[in-house]
Amino acid sequence: MRNHAGPKTFLILITLLIVVLHTTAKAADPAAGKLVFNTSCAICHSVLQGKNGLGPSMFDIVGRKAGQVKGFHYSAANQKADLKWDEPTLDKYLQSPSALIPGTTMTVPGLKDDAKRADLIAYMATLK
Repeated sequence: MRNHAGPKTFLILITLLIVVLHTTAKAADPAAGKLVFNTSCAICHSVLQGKNGLGPSMFDIVGRKAGQVKGFHYSAANQKADLKWDEPTLDKYLQSPSALIPGTTMTVPGLKDDAKRADLIAYMATLK
């Protein structure tokens, strides 16, 4: 006589697997995000308050309204964008700037790696 696991046992195993996978997922790492910033963003953007480069300062970006850094000349598209730079919006923008804000002058194609984007946003959230 064989002992077969029933549907209840199967559901318990699947639930445990989901819990384990969820809890072992890598959390965003601000230190790794700083490396992403330094290699991909720092050529145009500063992290210092009031210091703009080719792009606006990223100081205190998380929670800020788009197109609002003093002393930076934004494209008309960015000025008209009614966006707040929260984490989900930054994620969409960093994946493809021109898809979220058509006409933006930010010419980078975007950061396609989900983990690197999450790390970058975690770092940007520390810039206060």
